[in-house]
Amino acid sequence: MSLNPAEHDRKYGELDQVVRAHLGLGPHAPEAVAGYLRQTWRTRPWAIAVAAEQLRVYADNPPGRLRLRLGEYYRLPDVGLPPEEIRDWLTGLADRLDASLANGEAPPPAAPATPWEWRARFPELAQLLGGWYSQDMPDEFGHHEAALTDYLEGTDTGLVAQLTGEVHDLLALGLDEDGLALALVTLGAEVEPPAPFTPGAWLVALAVRLRG
Repeated sequence: MSLNPAEHDRKYGELDQVVRAHLGLGPHAPEAVAGYLRQTWRTRPWAIAVAAEQLRVYADNPPGRLRLRLGEYYRLPDVGLPPEEIRDWLTGLADRLDASLANGEAPPPAAPATPWEWRARFPELAQLLGGWYSQDMPDEFGHHEAALTDYLEGTDTGLVAQLTGEVHDLLALGLDEDGLALALVTLGAEVEPPAPFTPGAWLVALAVRLRG
């Protein structure tokens, strides 16, 4: 029997976040841990200790083949390490998280540096861009405004308010146009902003539209 969501989150939820912060970057990418710490310090600092504990427990009690086959255990995503190196890697991650807590040191504020950090910091913007501005948008909605209207009509006002704040937060990072374009793509957009808008101009127009 597979793990139910509550059991998964209780035992492995934060471990999963730390590990997924490394996907696409490699197991030893320093920006992966820095991104996890930067985002988690600013939103859920208590979760860092939970993550360290879950990492150590998993490292000391890896799943056996039977439990994996039965689906009763968390299966670690492939981060590009051979099995014999996984335990030391997980323990090393736990050490880094513990050191950050012990010293009270969080990475300084900065724009997100990894795909995980972008999605963690701007979850509702990622929902809008990935769900309504995919490559199917022209066929499904015809144009950007129709896609936005569909999102607004079917989304709770609290989430719309969250999206509004996230758009302003993104603009406040002070990124140039290339940086904003990369941000939009990382957050799930698969279509260009509508002509004649640059990424920055479109985000400003989006912020105005959402306030209205």
